[in-house]
Amino acid sequence: MNRPYNFSAGPAAIPEEVLQQAAAEMLDWHGSGMSVMEMSHRGKEFISIYEQAEADLRELLAVPANYRILFMQGGGLAENAIVPLNLSRGGTADFVVTGGWSQKSVKEARRYCSAHVAASAQADGFHRIPDPATWQLSAGASYLHLCSNETIHGVEFQELPDLKALGSDAPLVIDFSSHVASRPVDWSRVGLAFGGAQKNLGPAGLTLVVVREDLLGRALPACPSAFDYQVVAEHASMFNTPPTWGIYIAGLTFQWIKRQTEGGLQGVAALQARNVAKARLLYDAIDRSQLYVNLVDPACRSRMNVPFLLRDESRNEAFLAGAKARGLLQLKGHKSVGGMRASLYNAMPMAGVQALVDYLHDFEKTQA
Repeated sequence: MNRPYNFSAGPAAIPEEVLQQAAAEMLDWHGSGMSVMEMSHRGKEFISIYEQAEADLRELLAVPANYRILFMQGGGLAENAIVPLNLSRGGTADFVVTGGWSQKSVKEARRYCSAHVAASAQADGFHRIPDPATWQLSAGASYLHLCSNETIHGVEFQELPDLKALGSDAPLVIDFSSHVASRPVDWSRVGLAFGGAQKNLGPAGLTLVVVREDLLGRALPACPSAFDYQVVAEHASMFNTPPTWGIYIAGLTFQWIKRQTEGGLQGVAALQARNVAKARLLYDAIDRSQLYVNLVDPACRSRMNVPFLLRDESRNEAFLAGAKARGLLQLKGHKSVGGMRASLYNAMPMAGVQALVDYLHDFEKTQA
């Protein structure tokens, strides 16, 4: 019997091959006599896991040599504090607010620096991304922060802004928690990227930070040592005990990504093509429907998180109950926006999206 299709926004589905391998290695990793969860983070066994994971991720995301990859804890929410502690120098940081997560980023950063909202889509219900030409950038800003994919509101930057073309020398900081490894990253436009692993890379507890080396060594005196990017980099993410199990599962996921192929493409490029096709299938079904609606501007619709509403919300509970009966799980939308949400992360196969589309059609017929 096939497993149900899990559309959770995070913690989210992990590739079945990864779960099977982790289960097979649970009691004895490669003849070591230990589970990964029992290993010293400084022992040769775990160091080999860590080094392979870092190398695979650098290859998959084409991370340049002058960027450091850090494996940390605290999730994306904690990075909303850790980034200004490291980069703001107590000055001004710019923010582009496109949904719930970038709202949280502004609120948290104000504890450590002057957080200036350069642009906001709140007046439009977070259904679009403000045109970069309209952004009010601060002179001398320490950095500009944006959430490149808003998990709750389903808005995604299809292209990262070129800050230099906008007249700013500030490094771009992106929260790519919910679409990391679903598409390539243009590192020429990014100074720092961070993301929780629990959507596309593995289990909750691991946080990924990719930071350009020239941005290290700027932490405020109040920054805890374990959150100082320079300290973490100097100790190869081993300054304190890292989330070893999370790194292990992420490493298995990186290897799974490397094995993916689609139309002659491989790795992240293959997943990008697959993700485009999955999102198109679902959005087309919603757009053709008389019962469902997605309010996001088509120019910035997320490939990963697809929120949608039933035009008659009295049918919501019946919809969710029917979906669960069909093995389509966790489709309820975030409490702040209501409705439904289907997250189509890398681990979601096309068959799962097709099963959801079939259910959308069938349920609508019963409501006619």
